[in-house]
Amino acid sequence: MKRSEQVLLAIVGPTASGKTHLGMLLAGRLNGEIVSADSRQVYRHLDIGTAKPTPEDLRNVRHHFIDILDPPEDYNAGIYSDQARRCVEELFGKSIQPILVGGTGLYAQGVIDGFFDGPGKDDAIRRQLEEEAAEEGAEKLFLRLMQVDPVTASKLDPTKLRRIIRALEVYTKTGKTLSDHHAGQNSKPVYGVMQIGLKWERKVLYERINRRVDFMLEKGLVEEAERLLKRGVPRTVNALNTVGYKEVFNFLDGIIDKNMMIELIKRNSRRFAKRQMTWFRADERIHWMQVDAAENWEALTDEIVDLFRNQKKRAENSN
Repeated sequence: MKRSEQVLLAIVGPTASGKTHLGMLLAGRLNGEIVSADSRQVYRHLDIGTAKPTPEDLRNVRHHFIDILDPPEDYNAGIYSDQARRCVEELFGKSIQPILVGGTGLYAQGVIDGFFDGPGKDDAIRRQLEEEAAEEGAEKLFLRLMQVDPVTASKLDPTKLRRIIRALEVYTKTGKTLSDHHAGQNSKPVYGVMQIGLKWERKVLYERINRRVDFMLEKGLVEEAERLLKRGVPRTVNALNTVGYKEVFNFLDGIIDKNMMIELIKRNSRRFAKRQMTWFRADERIHWMQVDAAENWEALTDEIVDLFRNQKKRAENSN
């Protein structure tokens, strides 16, 4: 594949928006393979709770970055972006169309623009922040981050303490916010990129999320969480700091009842979707496609294929 023809197709959007299904259809039309951009689907045994592609999907279309790690293993956006960009280049070299699919905004950004990981960690600063969090609570640190770096804070889950501490650590060490560091990096993509975002009416998306949670529970989400514990996976690992598993663990511990567990998973999944949309809306390069309740995926696939091929033609003609 000539360099001028190398255009990465990215499908992004909130949870339960249909990214996986659409990616499969596009891969079939474009001789493509899926490069997953999901920070939880990289882990083995986290299948139901991460809405991982089915075994049949994985047989029909090759997926990359699915089931590559065990839950206790550390992984982050910096490592992922290096590996995923090499994967994309290898696929281009084989004349295979890479299709980036996922809702982890930082992972997708790393593949498209490169990734700034900031300065090396400072153990003293990090330890001090961790002590403050233990004494005063994560909320206090998040409020501080909102004051010094509201751009980064708006993209973070207030319960994700590690990311809050990292952002404050960068600011304390360098005197510059994490968002300023990101803005200062070279944002020119390594290859051509076409980003498609899936947009739903909020009410319809939330109904889809609620139905997905019901389906996950029917498929055995609680039993999957129990199996993870029996495997000896500590519930404190980052992989399990995930909507769905956290609530199930509280149910298994007797902290909440089953009805409360279900409602909390649905509520927290909706809040997660809202944060994802906040992240993606900040990228003006994304071409948003409205999906309606009829879910005419074949027509949507046709439209995206036409847009994609036209962009490739423009890229070729410009060289």
